[in-house]
Amino acid sequence: MKAVILAGGKGTRLRPYTLVWPKPLMPLGKYFIIDVVFHQLKYYGFTEIYMAVGHLNHLLRKYLGEEKDGLKIHYSLEEEPLGTAGPLGLIPNLFESPFLVMNGDVLTTLHYKNLMDFHIQSQALASIATFQRPISLGFGAVKKTSDGRVTEYKEKPVFHYAVSMGVYAFSPEVGSYIPKGQYLDFPDLIQRLIQDGKKVSAYQEDCLWLDIGRQEDYNQAVQKFNHDIHLYMPALSSH
Repeated sequence: MKAVILAGGKGTRLRPYTLVWPKPLMPLGKYFIIDVVFHQLKYYGFTEIYMAVGHLNHLLRKYLGEEKDGLKIHYSLEEEPLGTAGPLGLIPNLFESPFLVMNGDVLTTLHYKNLMDFHIQSQALASIATFQRPISLGFGAVKKTSDGRVTEYKEKPVFHYAVSMGVYAFSPEVGSYIPKGQYLDFPDLIQRLIQDGKKVSAYQEDCLWLDIGRQEDYNQAVQKFNHDIHLYMPALSSH
């Protein structure tokens, strides 16, 4: 199996750290984020990794080399920003078999092999890994009719949404929807598929998922990761 790791972003919300380090090389105690990602992909049977790189890519190349943990590594350089999905169009021979795509800063216990199996069995063109996330409104919410009659009033209600984890599975045919060298984000790609009548599936399992988009999120993620490190880095020998 092959996986694409999107590692070209500038990580602006984590500055000043990401001015000198790409997000995948942010530390989690004695490991970098990319160490965890490679460990998991190896554990779940992936053999070939495509690194879509841009910002500070020389540091990633120097650290990873051409092979890590027995995984063969290819690099695809994004000369200018192409969005989240656009970089896929630059990768040669990618659209030959189903493949995984993930952000290079994803910290999760998601079972990547199960996601790929689900995707293939569902016969979808794209599958999105989702996480059920509670969102608090923070205000008193009022429901009313068109003539102003109040029918419900809830203080700071909590809504639950299936949010994208930044992990996807795609079938080869998706390549025809990704123009080479053109800017494209995943929401726009998914909408194109849906509008064209193509099947898009959502995959969800009981797993952990840590957001590290902002400084406060990153600090919390480091603590949670090190507390549950055995869940994020299962022993290869036990697979």
